[in-house]
Amino acid sequence: MTVAPLPFHRRAEDALADTHLGTSLRAVTTRILDSRQAGLDRLPDADLWRDHARRIRAHTLSRLDHYLDQFVENVEAQGGHVHFARTAEDAVRYVTDLARARGVKKAVKSKSMISEEIHLNDHLERAGVEVVETDLGEWVVQLAQDHPSHIIMPIIHKTAGDVADLFRRTLGATEAEVADVPAMTRLARERLRNEFLTADLGVSGVNFGVAGTGSLCICTNEGNGRLTTTMPRIHVAMMGIERIVPDIPSLGVVLQVLARSATGQNLTVYTNVLTGPRRIGEADGPDELHVVLVDNGRSKVLGSSEAEILYCIRCGACLNVCPVYQQIGGHAYGSVYPGPVGAVLTPALWGQEEWSDLPHASSLCGACREVCPVRIDIPRMLLTLRAKGVAEGRGPAWIRRGLGSFRAAAGRPWLFHAAGRISAFGARLLSKRGWITRLPGPLAGWTRSRDFPAMATDSFHDRMRRREKPEPPS
Repeated sequence: MTVAPLPFHRRAEDALADTHLGTSLRAVTTRILDSRQAGLDRLPDADLWRDHARRIRAHTLSRLDHYLDQFVENVEAQGGHVHFARTAEDAVRYVTDLARARGVKKAVKSKSMISEEIHLNDHLERAGVEVVETDLGEWVVQLAQDHPSHIIMPIIHKTAGDVADLFRRTLGATEAEVADVPAMTRLARERLRNEFLTADLGVSGVNFGVAGTGSLCICTNEGNGRLTTTMPRIHVAMMGIERIVPDIPSLGVVLQVLARSATGQNLTVYTNVLTGPRRIGEADGPDELHVVLVDNGRSKVLGSSEAEILYCIRCGACLNVCPVYQQIGGHAYGSVYPGPVGAVLTPALWGQEEWSDLPHASSLCGACREVCPVRIDIPRMLLTLRAKGVAEGRGPAWIRRGLGSFRAAAGRPWLFHAAGRISAFGARLLSKRGWITRLPGPLAGWTRSRDFPAMATDSFHDRMRRREKPEPPS
């Protein structure tokens, strides 16, 4: 996980001040949402597919121990090795010990959120292993010494011009090499190709593990995924314990909704299904396959009120539609998992000591639930986490005291009525032509970006009393 040094509200304010960021985010997410809708429109009975995918995720997690056992048995039967890592420390220790034991000098990586979650790169580099990200977006992030800002689009926060400047500065690229996106892609391909040929270790994520066959499904839109998993002599696949499907037909169902929800494609360009290491007589593939099953808090979530968040298939649709994410981007969340899914998953996995603000990073509009391919009820879980935070005494003191005062007044009609009159009087003093342009204290956060409507001069109850009062006889 990532523990951000600044409070969420400070990070959000910094992001809101970056108008370049907001413009880029809204342009990309709008385009992706249009593509998503077009992709689902091409799928007959798309809602039925989504319902089926949800049932598969719910069923699998309800019997996760059974399917994990079956998956491990079949991976090992195909010649692979499986390590169950209860913690992040256990996972990085296994991979770094393996790298030392095999004399690994260079590792190439395809996209893996689990490796981001446990900071695998840092540990491998401290063990003397050169680590090269090979997903184009992740490579750009690595060159910039940055962090991904989106689940499937790591550099959504950067423009083509930003990347061109980075390539000039870090790679000494010529103007011809950064003239446009195809030229920059060609430059990346030329620089990365030799890395695959000289690497000893390939590290990948896993979109889905298939329990019935022990197969790994890895979905990418770049050829780096196949090169990472087949060229080096050792392949390490990093996988969250929840990323299981029962069998190949179930995999087919979730793949129907994954790419459509993520990018609008019918299927990702490279949908790889790998089963075991290279066999005798085969020319391609690694000598060794190691699957690292990472828990790191997931088994705790499985038995909680937030268990439904583990249904997530990492399409990123909830980020694209979220009005909060569209304004502040991924970095403001401070976690490897941004957006609505991260606002639930991060505190659910690692507690609210460091992450109590994230469940409040939502307007509760419900758009995330509407676009989710497996219909995860994120708003419900955000409210649950907010309630837990209140019960634990977390959150700003002024909010806790303010809500306490409201509760006291709401239970006493006379006090509530008096407070309303006082508030209306104060609002009239602060307002101009019916609007308040500057609120005092912490409430100033509202009026920094928009005006606040002044309260009515008379309450609803007052109006109803006048309406119900019988008119005098004529």
